[in-house]
Amino acid sequence: MNAILSGIDRGELNPGDPIDENALIAKYEVSRTPLREALLRLEAMGLILRQPRKGAVLFKPTLEEFLAILEVHARLEGQAAGLAARRISAPAGAQLMQIVDACDTHARDKGDGDPDGYYALNLEFHKQVGEASGNPFLLDMIKMNARKLLAYYRARYAYPDAIAQSAEEHRQIAALILSHKADEAEALMVRHVQFDRVTVMDLLAKLG
Repeated sequence: MNAILSGIDRGELNPGDPIDENALIAKYEVSRTPLREALLRLEAMGLILRQPRKGAVLFKPTLEEFLAILEVHARLEGQAAGLAARRISAPAGAQLMQIVDACDTHARDKGDGDPDGYYALNLEFHKQVGEASGNPFLLDMIKMNARKLLAYYRARYAYPDAIAQSAEEHRQIAALILSHKADEAEALMVRHVQFDRVTVMDLLAKLG
């Protein structure tokens, strides 16, 4: 199952993709029984849907589903930032600033180029904030919700100036966390993660 989850994280599996068991067996070098067990677990998590006469597909949200998931996801990410502001250690703070610097460097040197490279840095930033919250259950909930929307976040970085804006917001969030301003860190993280309705509609159309 972890291999499939990693495939979702890396963009190898995208919303609406059919679940081809034979292809997955060949790709991940697993036998059919453990693969089907993994698919059942992913179905229970809401990441796979079974459609009558069409087989299983990777979850693809409707507009209303996207907005509902995003509302929950933004609050979870915000809570993680707030907790991180209260609990982050000095070593974790130093690591967070390293990834913030890496995001800045990417935005400065590559501009709107290499959105996939920036997407990987963004994942690491949010991972570090989640870990700094000191709540592994919250981190698991964030990961589960995020995987339903990751393809759309990745697509967002192809928009002009989206990378520069994200990198700047990462620095602002990190500064609030390191200053132990929990309420402000939480509020800014919520705004950082949210999309407006028009952007959501554009992203849904973009990924067809």
